[in-house]
Amino acid sequence: MSQHQPYGIAPPSYRLPEATHVGRVRLMVADLDRSLAYYTGVLGLEATQATPDTAALSPPGGDQPLIELEQQRGAKPVPRQGRLGLFHFAILVPDREALGGFVRHIADRGVYAGSADHAVSEALYLSDPDGLGIEVYADRPRTAWRLSGQELFMTTEPLDLRGLVKAAADREWTGMPAGTVMGHVHLHVGGLDEAATFYHAALGLDKVVWSYPGALFLSAGGYHHHLGTNTWAAGAPPAREDEAQLLEWDLVLPDAAAVDEASHSLAAAGYAGSADGVGRIVRDPWGTAVRLRPQAR
Repeated sequence: MSQHQPYGIAPPSYRLPEATHVGRVRLMVADLDRSLAYYTGVLGLEATQATPDTAALSPPGGDQPLIELEQQRGAKPVPRQGRLGLFHFAILVPDREALGGFVRHIADRGVYAGSADHAVSEALYLSDPDGLGIEVYADRPRTAWRLSGQELFMTTEPLDLRGLVKAAADREWTGMPAGTVMGHVHLHVGGLDEAATFYHAALGLDKVVWSYPGALFLSAGGYHHHLGTNTWAAGAPPAREDEAQLLEWDLVLPDAAAVDEASHSLAAAGYAGSADGVGRIVRDPWGTAVRLRPQAR
């Protein structure tokens, strides 16, 4: 979001660079083979298995993983009522035609998905074999985004599935297309004020949408959201050690200097975190780990 962007609320002091974006997510799953079958067969990602218990998933031909899986045999699925932590991670495809191709692909496989038109984007919602939430979506052009006062207008309306399939025309599905990235992460949190204190005031994300019932959406660079937070699982505990869960997610900053600046802002607010040679890991008030890391060169 530039200084002249006509929407959103900038943080009170430190502000993340406009080029900030979401990177990979790391997940705990109960059965690696089962999960790989889903992520490759349904989502169309390509797997590289590092060890018998870990694997990375990328778009075919991609060199940066979107998802890393770690197996903990016997891990319990996400409870029906949810846990504080992951609501869903969101895979952003490059255009509407690609999303239409994905609609047709999962329909051919008999895979159920929820769907929604959010005005800024069109989205499908799935759950993996452990109950971890997944969104696959395409953005509308920024010129088509609307405002509601000082914030972006986001809503949840029925999705034009037929129109999406028509947009795909005769494009053959060969997996997630080139240009697919991790668009955002959406978390269950215990309170929106606490979420704003950590992610907005301390980490430096802009508030972009704050009137959506029970939710707060934040971003850098004017995007509709790199992070969603909601209280729809309020009262639930964080994921337990023996449950499938989000282990951490990456927030990618332009360079090491930007990581240092964001880390200093967090530390000044009482969130020191720890460095590990790749970046800095900081936990939000409910224990969800975000890794600040520089853009790979």
